[in-house]
Amino acid sequence: MSTFDSSSQWQDPQANDASHQPGTVHNEPETQDREPRVGTIVWGLVIIALAALIVISKLGLVVLNGTYVLIGLMIGAGAALVVGGLLSIRGKQGKRGGN
Repeated sequence: MSTFDSSSQWQDPQANDASHQPGTVHNEPETQDREPRVGTIVWGLVIIALAALIVISKLGLVVLNGTYVLIGLMIGAGAALVVGGLLSIRGKQGKRGGN
């Protein structure tokens, strides 16, 4: 008959490692400061514009055609994404020393 110690079965293999002990300070590499993504900014502006147009429409200040509003927002968002992407590429090339 063999004896089996069930307590050793569930022990963490790294439990004896000093870096995993409570109170240990971990020196994590500093994360780079990232600029906000163009897509995030553009879609945030689209949502804000849409919300503002809905509020203006509900107040009765202007009568809006929903189809034209959506077409205008999509054209504006698409243009902003393309221009923002091109500017982002240009900025990255400038940081590398390219033209």
